Amino acid sequence: MKNNDPLRSTSSGSTLEGTVKSIFSGKGFEVLSYSEWNKDPNKYGQELLLTNVPYTSIYEEKARTEFLLISSKKNLRIRIECKWQQVSGSVDEKFPYLYLNIIEAIPEDHMIVIIEGDGFKPGAIRWFKKVIAEKKYAGEISLKKNIEVMNLKEFMTWANNVFRH
Repeated sequence: MKNNDPLRSTSSGSTLEGTVKSIFSGKGFEVLSYSEWNKDPNKYGQELLLTNVPYTSIYEEKARTEFLLISSKKNLRIRIECKWQQVSGSVDEKFPYLYLNIIEAIPEDHMIVIIEGDGFKPGAIRWFKKVIAEKKYAGEISLKKNIEVMNLKEFMTWANNVFRH
């Protein structure tokens, strides 16, 4: 029996985001909201995980991604988006919109999309990875973008490899 409780899906998504925060706070990163940081960036360190980070979408509307990772030590500035789909639903139908925003609207050249849960349609993740690999619909400027798709285990391994103490 499928659980179509949207509250449960949201709380699972929040758990995924909480795990990302824990990974980076455990590696010495300051975790704070973009809006708080933006008031006085000089007040904070150089190893940051900013939450609720704004950008202007392809529809010219206000939009947000979950995280912006900034590491002066590693010379990194990476947007991180979390997608959780525990039961079948519409999250995977948003992949084309997300992809177009990544290549056309999100300013960072490096993006990680963490995909977790068993509710995605079988072809959705495959399609998403394929258009990324083929750089479909990408203009000349967005051809240089590095877009990575990972599950949580792969992301944890990536973070451990990149941010060894």
